[in-house]
Amino acid sequence: MRNIFLLLFLFSSFFSLSQKHITQFEISGGTESPTYEKAIQWWKEFAASSPQVKMTEMGPTDAGYPLHLILVSSEKDFDIKAIKAKKKTIILVNNGIHPGEPDGIDASMLLARDIAQNKIKLPSSVVLAIIPVYNIGGALNRSANYRIDQNGPQEKGFRGNAENLDLNRDFIKMDSKNAMSFAKIFTLLDPDIFIDNHVSNGADYQHVMTLLVSQHNKLGGAMGEYMNKIFEPSLYPMMKQKGYDLIPYVNHFGEPVDKGWPEFYDSPRYGSGYGTLWNTFSFVPETHMLKPYKQRVAATKALMQCFIQFAAEHGKEIIALREQTRKEQQTQSSFPLAWKWDKSKSTTITFKGFEAGQKPSEVSGLPRLYYDRSKPYEKKIPFYNTYVDTLQVQKPLAYVIPQGWWKVIERLQANGIQMKRLSKDTVIEVESYRIENYTSGLRPYEGHHLNRDINVSKEVKNVSFRKGDYYIPTSQRGTRFLIETLEPQGEDSYFAWNFFDPVLGQKEGFSDYAFEDIAATFLQTHPDVKQKLEERKKSDAAFAKSAYAQLDFVYRNSPYYEPVHNQYPVFRVMR
Repeated sequence: MRNIFLLLFLFSSFFSLSQKHITQFEISGGTESPTYEKAIQWWKEFAASSPQVKMTEMGPTDAGYPLHLILVSSEKDFDIKAIKAKKKTIILVNNGIHPGEPDGIDASMLLARDIAQNKIKLPSSVVLAIIPVYNIGGALNRSANYRIDQNGPQEKGFRGNAENLDLNRDFIKMDSKNAMSFAKIFTLLDPDIFIDNHVSNGADYQHVMTLLVSQHNKLGGAMGEYMNKIFEPSLYPMMKQKGYDLIPYVNHFGEPVDKGWPEFYDSPRYGSGYGTLWNTFSFVPETHMLKPYKQRVAATKALMQCFIQFAAEHGKEIIALREQTRKEQQTQSSFPLAWKWDKSKSTTITFKGFEAGQKPSEVSGLPRLYYDRSKPYEKKIPFYNTYVDTLQVQKPLAYVIPQGWWKVIERLQANGIQMKRLSKDTVIEVESYRIENYTSGLRPYEGHHLNRDINVSKEVKNVSFRKGDYYIPTSQRGTRFLIETLEPQGEDSYFAWNFFDPVLGQKEGFSDYAFEDIAATFLQTHPDVKQKLEERKKSDAAFAKSAYAQLDFVYRNSPYYEPVHNQYPVFRVMR
């Protein structure tokens, strides 16, 4: 009888715990996702009652609420330094960067609860870190009308954050407080695996889950090879065992899909591209928007379980590869900055789609694309997942940045970049860039007019720096982050994102009538400039007819022309 009462007590306790931490997703039968307030309250109560779970505030967001970090550890080990010392594998999961895509928000709650209740085993060698809701401003802005093409949940958050920024374009420029706090989390954890949960748009097909990964050529070296040959391919049979036909992210929009598609180009502004800069294996799961919400959440949870399983089996390899890569980067002499899709190389994947066709639109009367779900198919199609670099840059020993460019310094520091300030005024021999040509976007993009097609010239010279300017060695954990943000020709460099635009505006000038006599005197004592002027007049008729253009030519070739105009204010120490 005593045993029966004990069993009843244990069952009652377990049932009570399970009911206490039931989610809004479960209560609604898989049709609803919790509000931000309900989600955070759930996590607070869950963490308070679960010794394997710790919840911490990690910094502000644009919405005025703190960004939270959840740690799940079967050994109740929450000291990051100790976790690193024990060489445990850290998996960081980011949810709700687009709150209209809340699959990860609900899947993470279910996963963490199942781990705490021993329904799912979290190996002692793996620590799970979860950002429950990243874009809090977008999560607070809920409506049943957002993402109208998406099949649930009933209400969804908004894509933009509290400042209407797309946070999945903000990992480098860091215009949001969210991104600043995220960098703090990423720097603290230095995750071995990063998962950023999403929902895809685009074509219709049978697959519930698609997967975008760190592009293996850009990840590079042994890590890129491991991603392409071992890590990513291992996930497909693991998901198959769970009932899902995983497929690479369907990077194809608006027309039939069965001709194949290129792998997504994940530049550093995106989560997976950002992770690549830190030698982290990064993934963006993308469930299919037209599948029922309940099915999408289940697929997201299943894929996260696959990551845990792979980390448990291969964690030592992953950590060793990351350490090896960082050591190699210390002696690596050059790094790639630009890439192009190689259309000549492809692999073959099995794609399960629906026949596509054209029929008259009931709106416009014109032909429109549609997918016929009564005609499913399975085909072998090409997947173009090779990129080649088109620009290499030599790594300097260090960068020097004058302290006036504090916005850039602030972002580097937020990412854990090590630097020191000059203790006195100092002359340093540096390689300097001058911006010769560039194009700037005509329309705003995420609050910026991106600079592109950047051409630079460079020269070696002695530059006087002031006490307090920043000396930043490249021999550190953030080597690649430094190069791709500080080299102006990098796709997501701080120059591309307009942080150095002030140097593009000329501040000093001349009055033509007053400068005439000064220019004439200057030419008398500088025959080399006079010769260049005469040659230019002979070769350029329009120039020969413009008095102002000729005065400006003399001005630009004289010591009166301001030295900082178009001078890129990040200097490279080469020896």
